[in-house]
Amino acid sequence: MSPVSEAVRSVLPEDADQALLIGRVWDVETGGPRVVAVSGGTVFDLQRLAATVAELMELPDPAAAVRFALLDPTLAEPRWATADVVRASLAGSASVESEGPRLLAPIDLQVIKACGVTFVDSMIERVIEERCAGDAGRAAEVRELVGRALGGSLADLRPGSAEAAEAKRVLIAEGLWSQYLEVGIGPDPEVFTKAPVLSSVGLGDGIGIPAFSSWNNPEPELVLIATSGGRVVGATLGNDVNLRDVEGRSALLLGKAKDNNASSALGPFIRLFDGNFTLETLRGEEILLRVDGPDGYLLEGRNSVSRISRPFEELVAATHGKHHQYPDGFALFTGTLFAPTQDRDEAGQGFTHKRGDVVTIRSRHLGALVNTVGPCEELPEWTFGLRQLFDYLARQRQAARA
Repeated sequence: MSPVSEAVRSVLPEDADQALLIGRVWDVETGGPRVVAVSGGTVFDLQRLAATVAELMELPDPAAAVRFALLDPTLAEPRWATADVVRASLAGSASVESEGPRLLAPIDLQVIKACGVTFVDSMIERVIEERCAGDAGRAAEVRELVGRALGGSLADLRPGSAEAAEAKRVLIAEGLWSQYLEVGIGPDPEVFTKAPVLSSVGLGDGIGIPAFSSWNNPEPELVLIATSGGRVVGATLGNDVNLRDVEGRSALLLGKAKDNNASSALGPFIRLFDGNFTLETLRGEEILLRVDGPDGYLLEGRNSVSRISRPFEELVAATHGKHHQYPDGFALFTGTLFAPTQDRDEAGQGFTHKRGDVVTIRSRHLGALVNTVGPCEELPEWTFGLRQLFDYLARQRQAARA
């Protein structure tokens, strides 16, 4: 098998021949993003079916619409070889606008929301961050203290239950109650806005760590794609890049810890739900993480979605409903089990990113999202926003009428 074919195979889901994969490609010819579907060795331009991914998701049956379009060249134009697009994407670029065709984050107008502290293991790490006040040097000591106090007794607690309320009472008595335990086992999940619309990066792009952070990590997550009505119609992979030192100082610094240049990565594609792939499929998904450092360092981890403490339906309901609507739909990070404690340099200092780390997030049904870590301040600035997208779509409509 050729290197290019191997690269394509490594990015696509294991059952790619059965998968309905939707994405966005930067089109050099027209100077903007195109909604695409990947089928076999070909990337099809779906712009005549839907001008944006958000519009496509609002169709009554997106999967059926895409399957029909792939049989009609007037709706789905075969424009690129999958191998060429994947190869260009994995090579990265200095500027999305100057390179292509290459994959972008597979969402556009959807709001990017995220749930935190949805796994007990990572919840405990958030407690440790808070107790350390963001000081990585104290993590091992505090981890041992909290571990002795908890004794693993929280693992089977159902958030919001009477048993959880009793655990809360005991922890308060021990002086160990935390705001992270409140959202981890209390009645209400944590839901926050991860990043602005259109700011996420995609396959092969750099992911950013700002200069002011010295303790940080990747967060491999399952991301649900929902319509304006709150109906989940597909899923993708995400990296909810996290600054542990910043959030550990204060939860009120969550925005500073979560929303920076290139701090939200999504992709490589949205896989639409159909007869072969449903929400039930995802309840048992295993999301694997690998970090390959330029210094030869290797970190591997796993996010077992089956261990999530709240069902998907509860997280979606906490995000969307009478209390909050999203006219263009939303992408929902569902949280991570993974919280790295492996020392990278000095003993007791734990893990933190270095420039040049290659982060690979992979799952059987969603493929692989690959990004390289760089300083936020040196990565390409986010310049293609809503005004630029609307201007581009207007030009395309004018060209179609000409």
